[in-house]
This record gives sequence, C-alpha cells and structure tokens, in this order.
Amino acid sequence: MTAQQNSHPTPLPSVFSPLAKALLDGFSEGVVVFDAAGRVLYANIQARAQLEGDVDLGAETAADLQPRLAALGGRIRPLRVGTLELGEALFLPPVEGPTTLAAREKDAIVASLDAHGWKLAETAKSLGISRTTLWRRLKAYGLHRDGRSRWASAS
Repeated sequence: MTAQQNSHPTPLPSVFSPLAKALLDGFSEGVVVFDAAGRVLYANIQARAQLEGDVDLGAETAADLQPRLAALGGRIRPLRVGTLELGEALFLPPVEGPTTLAAREKDAIVASLDAHGWKLAETAKSLGISRTTLWRRLKAYGLHRDGRSRWASAS
C-alpha cells in the first residue's frame, strides 16, 4: 500500500462504481465489504457513522474488525459467485434515524455536503448527480448553500 492509501481513513477502491456505492449507502444497515484476503474494500455511510473514531478501516483486516463488529450486532455473509470466493460482507444493525426515503436522501446529501465543505461541485460529483440536480434537491428540502434551513433566522 502507498502512504496515501494508508492515510485515507475509508478506502474507496475503483472496483465499486458510483452506482454500487449508492446502492450500499442506501441500506439502512451498516455494510462493510471485505475482499478474499480480509482487507476492507468499502464501508457504507451508516457503517462509517457507527464506527467513527473507533476504527481505522484502511489499516485493519477482517480478523481485527470482525470481533468488534460482532459485538455491535454485526452478522457476516460470504460473497460468492458459483464456487469462487469473493470475500465477505458484514451487516451492522441500523441506527435509529429517518425512515422515509426523502428524509434519508436529505440526510445523505447534507452529510456529503458536510464531508466536502459544502462545495457543490465536489458534492455533486461524489453523489453521481449534476450540480443542477443538487441545487434542485437543496431547494426541495428547503436548504441554503450554507446549510441553513430557509426557515432559520439569519442571526
């Protein structure tokens, strides 16, 4: 691994397309995907939120993580295609949060905006949508570019 890969807290390998990442991030459960060698390939937003500050996903292997994740209620499932072992996926129970798709989308957009310093072009690119679509979503959810609700006072 390069120094840059070691310093990145959550690996986002190119083996996952934006669509695959969006699909995993849409789960209400936390999902951590391991390759056949036990390295973390991807952890969705919910898993990263549950593990924030507790685990360095880029530095630990399945053998290191699985006991701690099992203590959180995680359950492991093998990933196979026919007889070919691809790795494992570990599912963490969902954390209480928004229940509607719209509320989850709003939270995901705000979390992504926070992660990118409210830079709309970077956020839109990471979400796999256009800046225009992002602007429309912000407007639909009553958010300003600075993160305030349109009903919040300007104090």
